[in-house]
Amino acid sequence: MIPVSAGERQSFDGIVCIGGEDWWYHNRGHFDFQIMRRLARRMPVLFVNSIAVRMPSVTGDKLFAERIQRKLKSLARGVVNVENGFWVFSPVSVPGATGQKLTGWALAPQIRLAAQRAGIRRPLLWVHCPAGEALVGTLGEAAVVMQRTDRFEAFPEGDPASLCGQIGRLKAAADLVVYAAPHLMAEEAGEVQRQLLVTHGVELEAFVKAGRDPGRGPGDVSFLKRPRVGFIGGIDAHTFDPELFLAVARTLADVQFVMIGGSSLPDGWCTLDNVKFTGRKPYETIARYMAAMDVLVMPWNRSEWIKACNPVKLKEYLAVGRPVVTTDFAALDGWRDLVRVAEGPEAFAAEIRAALREPFDAEAARARVAPESWDVKAELVRDAILGLGLRYDGIVPVAHDGAQTAA
Repeated sequence: MIPVSAGERQSFDGIVCIGGEDWWYHNRGHFDFQIMRRLARRMPVLFVNSIAVRMPSVTGDKLFAERIQRKLKSLARGVVNVENGFWVFSPVSVPGATGQKLTGWALAPQIRLAAQRAGIRRPLLWVHCPAGEALVGTLGEAAVVMQRTDRFEAFPEGDPASLCGQIGRLKAAADLVVYAAPHLMAEEAGEVQRQLLVTHGVELEAFVKAGRDPGRGPGDVSFLKRPRVGFIGGIDAHTFDPELFLAVARTLADVQFVMIGGSSLPDGWCTLDNVKFTGRKPYETIARYMAAMDVLVMPWNRSEWIKACNPVKLKEYLAVGRPVVTTDFAALDGWRDLVRVAEGPEAFAAEIRAALREPFDAEAARARVAPESWDVKAELVRDAILGLGLRYDGIVPVAHDGAQTAA
């Protein structure tokens, strides 16, 4: 880390967040998006779109062309003031160990320049993507916060050795590590200086409103027969259990299943007549899609990623007020009385049948998630940052929504 005096270390004028996703492409319900947007109401934030953790394969990656195309589009946008003090930037970087060596020398200067456009010269460095570890000590940061809401080393397409090294060095350098899963936080208690538990939040008003007044639902699902069982999210091998889902959908042939989200599974993995795939949808429409379902499901596998996760959609499902059927995972602790937990196709199908048949207390579910808004979560994070002994001495952003001004 770049040496700074005690006086300098006491102040910062904004946040540089090395995100785990791409603002222009990924679902905006993610932790770093939601927290940074809210912190940006009080201080400038530069959100740096994810630095890739793996090299895409032309032959082994069916989404290769799509990923390259979207990355080029993201790069072309430059530095964009999205809303309030929230700025977004996509740096030029090359994934993989060799790529990191080639671009490492240029990454920090790109981010420093982008940060200056956002009015940030003495940042707090927030790192979610493990590849951001290379930036520690290069930005003149006042402090380092690590976001440990995903077990990146369990990402099947990454290099475990490289990721473990980056994560280990980040944990050693971080002044604060933010967790979403209590058991992962407990597991790493002796490995970091300070810990903060902030479980995922929910856009409470939007999801509750959609659930109470669903209307006919979005046009591409409004005509589908009922009952409808919906899954919302990425259909990916490291989280989703395709074998379980297929067995359940075959068993419940009279039920319409609706899959809302992108898929990285092989083409043709599901050709059942009672399953509809809608593809990715804008985050602003997700609540309406959830509300158009009769039951919402989470058919997770048993990967290390899932074991360490705290899914955003759990609280979104409950805020919408539809019954939930899920496989078991540790983050259900504290919520099990509100959901139906099932292991194996027969039990999962039986719980869906029961959820369709028996009344569900939507208002009780909404009351439980009411204290879990993203606004509350952001205040916890802000208080913890200031609790590091830092003081904020930058500008207060001018409030505006929806503007997208390229700097």
